[in-house]
Amino acid sequence: MPELIDTHCHLDVAAFDPDRDAVRRRCGALGLDAILVPAIQAAGWPGLLDCCARWEEGTPRLHPALGLHPVYLESHGDADIAALERAVADRSPAAIGEIGLDFFVEGLDPDRQLALFEAQLGIARDAGLPVVLHVRKAHDRVLAALQRIPVVGGIAHAFSGSLQQGRQYLDLGFALGFGGMLTFERSSKLRRLARQLPLEGMVLETDAPDLTVASHRGERNSPEYLPEVLESLAALRELGTDEVARVTTANARRVLRLNRS
Repeated sequence: MPELIDTHCHLDVAAFDPDRDAVRRRCGALGLDAILVPAIQAAGWPGLLDCCARWEEGTPRLHPALGLHPVYLESHGDADIAALERAVADRSPAAIGEIGLDFFVEGLDPDRQLALFEAQLGIARDAGLPVVLHVRKAHDRVLAALQRIPVVGGIAHAFSGSLQQGRQYLDLGFALGFGGMLTFERSSKLRRLARQLPLEGMVLETDAPDLTVASHRGERNSPEYLPEVLESLAALRELGTDEVARVTTANARRVLRLNRS
């Protein structure tokens, strides 16, 4: 059974309240060794940290990422940046995230988003932590910000940019996250990118409970579906699942600096 890491899963949210422990046990039986759990808003950090602190043998370790998601811009204030600095010092998260720029959702002020993003990049740089990026219709702006405020790398979550942009992220020490959308045959651009980009720059993710796999369309996504993402990527690369699992898991450990459980 190949060892897997889900590099983006919101296992702390209410959608998993009824069966979170059962999901984790099923994930363990499938070979998941670790799950990165990114934050959305400051109000959710205590619950996320508590969720990640709970562990039983045979289940994946949960690693917290703390940050302020750009889509929830109106709920973030200046005090949250100071709180993030304190939380990084006190709680030692695995990464800063989920942070970035979203120019797809209407009504989100781009200048305020950029200021929030750059403040969090500064915290990541000073703490020597990787970042987990949320980027929609804004890859060039995010790449420019990373040039101004260099960090140790991280993950471009749910990557859907161009081949050139993907290579720019790789040059900056980032890995590119591929998830459930890869399992849909209609995702022709994404599947083409998965063939063209180097496997050494890819990691697997689910973004559960969102962006589920094709076999569970219309249902809650779950980290237990990560093997289906693995199978799709292996088929697109014309490689065995064990080989793709080995490389993507090593990539995740490298960029997130995760040790084995």
